[in-house]
Amino acid sequence: MKDHPTTNAEYFDAARAVMPGGINHRYRWKLPHPIYVDRAEGAYKWDIEGRCYIDYKMGSASQILGHCHPDIVAALREQAGRLLLAADCHSLEVDWAQKICDMIPSIEHVRFVASGTEASMLALRVARAFTGRDKILRVDAHYHGWHDHTMRGTVAGSNKAASLGVPQAIEDLTLVCAANRPAIDAAVDGDPDIAAIIVEASGASFGSVPMAEDVLHAAREAADRTGALFILDEVITGFRWSPGGRQQLVEVTPDMTTLAKVATGGMPGGVLGGRRDVMAMLDPAVETRGLKPAVLHQGTFNGAPICAATACVMLDHLVDGAPQAHADNIAAALREGITSLMQTKDIDGVCYGDSSTWHLYFGEEFDGTHEVPAAVLRGFNPGRAAALGRALNARGVDLMSAMSGVTSAAHTMQDVDETLSAFGAAFDVLKEDGHFD
Repeated sequence: MKDHPTTNAEYFDAARAVMPGGINHRYRWKLPHPIYVDRAEGAYKWDIEGRCYIDYKMGSASQILGHCHPDIVAALREQAGRLLLAADCHSLEVDWAQKICDMIPSIEHVRFVASGTEASMLALRVARAFTGRDKILRVDAHYHGWHDHTMRGTVAGSNKAASLGVPQAIEDLTLVCAANRPAIDAAVDGDPDIAAIIVEASGASFGSVPMAEDVLHAAREAADRTGALFILDEVITGFRWSPGGRQQLVEVTPDMTTLAKVATGGMPGGVLGGRRDVMAMLDPAVETRGLKPAVLHQGTFNGAPICAATACVMLDHLVDGAPQAHADNIAAALREGITSLMQTKDIDGVCYGDSSTWHLYFGEEFDGTHEVPAAVLRGFNPGRAAALGRALNARGVDLMSAMSGVTSAAHTMQDVDETLSAFGAAFDVLKEDGHFD
């Protein structure tokens, strides 16, 4: 029998023997190896070798209260002892749905799914059923999950699917436009077969490509004008930007909203919510064009009790907005501090972002506004990004992605100070190695 792995490198070797690439998410692929996390608490996580990291991944933005918040853990333990899964209706799913409807007024009815990707996929099917149209308009570089129907345009500046295996017939039903009012208007007014306009609420990749608020209003107005539906992707922004998501802050009302991560209590799951008449496409009591329900949707783990239990606790903590405000303040301090470090060390660039996010850009073309094309902001040097990630990991800091991070209610100003120290040292290493030449 082989010895059990004890290091990150050994686990990566073992993983590659049994899983494609040794990973289950493409952004977990790192060379020479990823870190294998053993436990986490608050703003910190520890790998299997015992190294501690200040975490700015936070479960891909799902753990806004911090890792293993005592109330979340208690709810999970209590529910696990009562009911894991019966694949039946249960009282907690009703409580969960009511909390979501109370916090986001545009949502009158809710359907639970198993992931953010599923929420987006179901939203598009519902939109097509409701409108009787086939095409979808999406914005360049916005991300709505890995399903076929929004693969085209996922990569900034590309009008092709970001993956093999997507039928051309599906690609042809997906239209891509820039993130501005004229582009949305031209696309919608030029094609009467558009069923839905889907937009990532923060701009591409949770705000790494900043987007003017007017884009959301333009999408709403274009949908009203043409009879299409406006779908707002709040998988990351929902309950994180504010108790009512980004739609509350910009005062826009979508027809449907996709949610996950925070909305599901930091557990696996997703949510589709929207107007009562639109969501009626999923109601078995309602017949539409000869079908009851109009849209078929099933799923063993939809609204799972353990997910509902943690979600209800999470939403109760977030309803007053205090955890979000704290996370926002920490992110603002990081943005200011990292930008100052760049200036002090004569590195062209900026740390920018909104709410509890922060993003890095190296170069002179961008100052933190929305005026730069997505292809410029997403076209970062992968070698430099990888080197920065390794340098930060070596100093006890881990990011959400190559150039971005999110904060939580558990992060402190001491964490900010330690993170800035790590960045300062990492910048020095990268400069010495010629990554900023």
